[in-house]
Amino acid sequence: MKLPTNSRLWRPLLLLRRQRSHDAKAVEAPTPRPVPTSAQLDELERNVVMRHHRNNVPQIRSLIQELEAGEQHKLSQLQAELEQLPNATHPRLQDYGEEPRELAQYVHRQLPPQSTLKEFSELARALNLYRMDHLGNYTGHKSYYLTGQLATLEQAIIQYALQAVTDHGFKLISVPDILPKEVIESCGMRTEGERTQVYKLDTGECLSGTSEMALAGFFSNKLLSEEQLPMKVTAVSRCYRAETSGLQEEKGIYRVHQFNKVEMFAICTEEQSEAELEEFKNIEVDLFRRLGLNFRLLDMPPCELGAPAYQKYDIEAWMPGRQMWGEISSCSNCTDYQARRLGIRYRRSVDGKILHAHTINGTATAIPRLLIALLESYQREDGIEIPAVLRPFMDDQEVITRNKRIPETKLVKFIKA
Repeated sequence: MKLPTNSRLWRPLLLLRRQRSHDAKAVEAPTPRPVPTSAQLDELERNVVMRHHRNNVPQIRSLIQELEAGEQHKLSQLQAELEQLPNATHPRLQDYGEEPRELAQYVHRQLPPQSTLKEFSELARALNLYRMDHLGNYTGHKSYYLTGQLATLEQAIIQYALQAVTDHGFKLISVPDILPKEVIESCGMRTEGERTQVYKLDTGECLSGTSEMALAGFFSNKLLSEEQLPMKVTAVSRCYRAETSGLQEEKGIYRVHQFNKVEMFAICTEEQSEAELEEFKNIEVDLFRRLGLNFRLLDMPPCELGAPAYQKYDIEAWMPGRQMWGEISSCSNCTDYQARRLGIRYRRSVDGKILHAHTINGTATAIPRLLIALLESYQREDGIEIPAVLRPFMDDQEVITRNKRIPETKLVKFIKA
């Protein structure tokens, strides 16, 4: 049975208050509607449990009863709980259990014997192009330096990805890295609590975890015409994540606190959103196919969707030095989950009705993990072969060799006279 989108179930309660807006005239006052039925709340709770989300539906039931009994001061508490509900789940995923489905595996390279393979850190250090040790005095834990040809390779990957996505009609936007917490929370990432991945500043604002948030915020409280949709944009940004990991397979730059990423984002109608997700997936597959990587495409189960996604594809590359599959990309259909919270709407052509849009997001390239996959896959005795599609962005260079001269980074103590 197809689950209705979450917003359709708790929309009546959301309409008990005005939508967020920096411009009160931009959003019309809603008309109150009946609260969800017990059966609808049962369905919400089943979805929450299936997604391994915090089950706050019993608390929502209790708050609804208190409101119906006349305790109007409970409204803000109810609203806060409703904001924590995840999106609905695509019917296709509901019998997946906790494991993803592998949809395809792409093999483009014959790798040398495992005994001769090295992992990224060993390769990069041997070439004198990377530093991650002894940085705590001035950059902190999980920081890194890419130097010389490895830094150039990073920029080549970014330019390669941008050329590919702009050829598909995406418009480039330069975005800020500091955002109000309301925008981040509206996109589905919590900024409070022990398990948050978000860096908060003393001002109360936050460092962006992905440019998806800034791109979504750019369209906050916008009313678009249906003829403008789908609207596809892309950005290059620094991404900040407070997450850490002690797992051996996630050592080095696999999981770090800051990294560069090329992100794709689209605003579309409900009828367009599934086709747009497929386009995002196909763009990602083509990007990594042309890079010559061995990778696989996964359809992710409900417990791996996070709060905003209705469905999500992941791409994992084979990292031969680590002998593991590592996630290098994903794309998600968030339906109207983000748009409803941010007030992103469009006017339907046929009757002029104003509807909430759907949003799609996808990673074109996330640099550190892609560098791991590339270096480990293209390693050879005299250095690292550069994939053919990246050579035009590196003056047609074919091989990365040892950087014989690298500047030393030293901690300098300032002594007062």
